[in-house]
Amino acid sequence: MNVDKVTISIDADILKKLDRMVRAKVFPNRSRAIQEAVSEKLNRIDKSRLDRELDKLTKADIKIEKALADEGLASEVDQWPPY
Repeated sequence: MNVDKVTISIDADILKKLDRMVRAKVFPNRSRAIQEAVSEKLNRIDKSRLDRELDKLTKADIKIEKALADEGLASEVDQWPPY
């Protein structure tokens, strides 16, 4: 994995919490903790975007399927035997 160094500014309280987690061995170091947090956030954003796009497709597909079903049903009703 290629790794680049960056400099960031971070809220002091967040950094204190982060350091406590590193001391508690939740993360091996600050860099890993921040990398995992950023990665998780980016994945969540991507998933959210994908979910929105899937919702659009699903709604469009439902309308199309209903229209096709109604169209097919209308043409078949005349062919049904009387009861």
